Amino acid sequence: QVQLVESGGGLVQPGGSLRLSCAASGRIYNIYAMAWYRQAPGKQRELVAAIPSGGITNYADSVKGRFTISRDNAKNTVYLEMNSLNPEDTAVYICNADIMGTSTWRRLDYWGQGTQVTVSS
Repeated sequence: QVQLVESGGGLVQPGGSLRLSCAASGRIYNIYAMAWYRQAPGKQRELVAAIPSGGITNYADSVKGRFTISRDNAKNTVYLEMNSLNPEDTAVYICNADIMGTSTWRRLDYWGQGTQVTVSS
């Protein structure tokens, strides 16, 4: 009953910028934390950035200073602003959220379908 939908992925040149969005919808009671993961072909999924509700943000070392995670609680949406992109950032970016829904009254992890980010000249 809860779903996450990402948008904003695409092809960008090295040094460019991209802004990803992830909107949660459904019978939501509360969203406790939201995060962005990424997975490149042949690589393990890794945490890129996380933002708990009212908590401190967390970034992977590889993106610190380049990426910024933020959220709009009124819209149940998390964003990832990506700057100074390089080819190593190429991956499927996947939204994750810790959500209590009114249909389950349990805190569960939800995952989006992923959005492709390709950094190439």
